[in-house]
Amino acid sequence: MSPPLPVITPELLLRAYEIGLFPMAEDAGDPTIYWVEPERRGVIPLDAVHVPARLARTVRAERFRIAVDLDFEGVIAGCASVGGSKRQRTWINARIRSLYGELFAGGHCHTIEAYEGETLVGGLYGVSLGAVFFGESMFSRARDASKVALVHLVALLRRGRYALLDTQFVTPHLATFGAVEMQRPAYLRRLARAVAMRPAEDAWAKDRLETGAAALRRIANNE
Repeated sequence: MSPPLPVITPELLLRAYEIGLFPMAEDAGDPTIYWVEPERRGVIPLDAVHVPARLARTVRAERFRIAVDLDFEGVIAGCASVGGSKRQRTWINARIRSLYGELFAGGHCHTIEAYEGETLVGGLYGVSLGAVFFGESMFSRARDASKVALVHLVALLRRGRYALLDTQFVTPHLATFGAVEMQRPAYLRRLARAVAMRPAEDAWAKDRLETGAAALRRIANNE
């Protein structure tokens, strides 16, 4: 008989990220969690981010109100939602929602949110460890909402002295921002260096979010 698998705790989850693993479930109704370690890992080089011109105009126009860490439950619920032509199933089950909620409470999980008025219309969440941000999922209920959130995330990470933005995989959407694939050995070496680094202590301070124009300048000038 095989020994029982260890109970996944927030501490074990962080250790998994540190060595290049991340969790997924088959779908929302499956309580099982399994570990993923891709042969090729997606990353967005923080010094080579591309913001398409049309999206830059939307960011500059301040169409959305951007916030940090205001509504974790709303963001992860949006990321886990299914329906329509784009998403028929989700890998976010109840246990994953609970684990990331615990990471959020402990300051290791963060959200970037996009609002129209008081309505949450898009955003993303991910895990912060050392100077690495592991992007987990994003959602959008209004055109470009999640993309604008991603632009603000990149600016926040640059200002906060992060060294690595992990995207797990490269999708056509992320490729437009400059996402590339790294072979596992090269990724693990870069991951080890970045995890050992310390970002700015106020990187996720809610009162330090920049305007859209300032975020775009930071990205364009590699500040």
